[in-house]
Amino acid sequence: MSLLIGSTTIGLILAFLALGIFISFRIFEFPDITAEGSFTFGAATASALIVAGVNPVIAIMAAFIAGMIAGAATGIIHTRFNINPLLSGILVMTALYSVNLHIMGKSNIPLLNESTVFTWIERFSESVSGADSKTMVIGWEVATKDLWTLLFCFLAILIFCLALWWFFRTNLGTAMRATGDNAQMIRALGVNTKLLIIAGVALSNGFIALAGAMLAQYQGFADVQMGLGMMVWGLASVIIGEAIINDNSVGYIITGAVLGSVLFRLLVAIALRWGLNPNDLKIITALFVFIALILPGLMKKYKKLTFKRKQNAVN
Repeated sequence: MSLLIGSTTIGLILAFLALGIFISFRIFEFPDITAEGSFTFGAATASALIVAGVNPVIAIMAAFIAGMIAGAATGIIHTRFNINPLLSGILVMTALYSVNLHIMGKSNIPLLNESTVFTWIERFSESVSGADSKTMVIGWEVATKDLWTLLFCFLAILIFCLALWWFFRTNLGTAMRATGDNAQMIRALGVNTKLLIIAGVALSNGFIALAGAMLAQYQGFADVQMGLGMMVWGLASVIIGEAIINDNSVGYIITGAVLGSVLFRLLVAIALRWGLNPNDLKIITALFVFIALILPGLMKKYKKLTFKRKQNAVN
């Protein structure tokens, strides 16, 4: 049960990453590989500020802003200099590796002895339930602090999901969605689509950096390599979410991205528990995303083939 709760907590934290990938990949159809750099950028920014004595909540907000700056840089390179979206992301991601090293001052920043939002939750749990208290959950004994941490992450992602859902129902959010659907039509209405793309990619990387800042505080360290493979991880979460919730409305897609992130983390945890070599985790993830990408097309072909066979049988 402790493994289940811990994996669910990490899944909720990485749901911020999934939301960021959802904005760039689904709203704008922008293959933004900046994610791998901005995830670490958020972790490095928050960790460096916390070590310097800054309030952890302010550090998370600063990480969000830092991610938005990175995303805006990618958007500007793409729109103002007409560089391919993928290449724009690669340029910024490459530059962020050096930026992150300068921010951190070294390749790894430990936070085990620092005050973070999760140490606050542990102290709150101790003040309410006592130190090392346990709670029974469906017959399993679980640390009370782990339940409080899970609740905090759930409330945090719920608030951001509601805010994102509300944003995409505003005029600006609707214009962003329309830009992704049909940029030519929106330009004909006099809307500056380049500015919307920059804002959208900035918002996307803000969420991704927020995920990095939260994960660094949860696991107790920030590492310069921690963003490696996060683009695929977020994409897998979005694809799983779309498979779970077969609805194209914004609210359902946002919910699906969160559920996909949690489910994907649980699948990884179960695979590791069953003896999967951690060295194989990345290739298994890539293989899973590949299957998830081609499966909808195969299912459609199978349904069409089945329908034709039934028609031939009737005739």
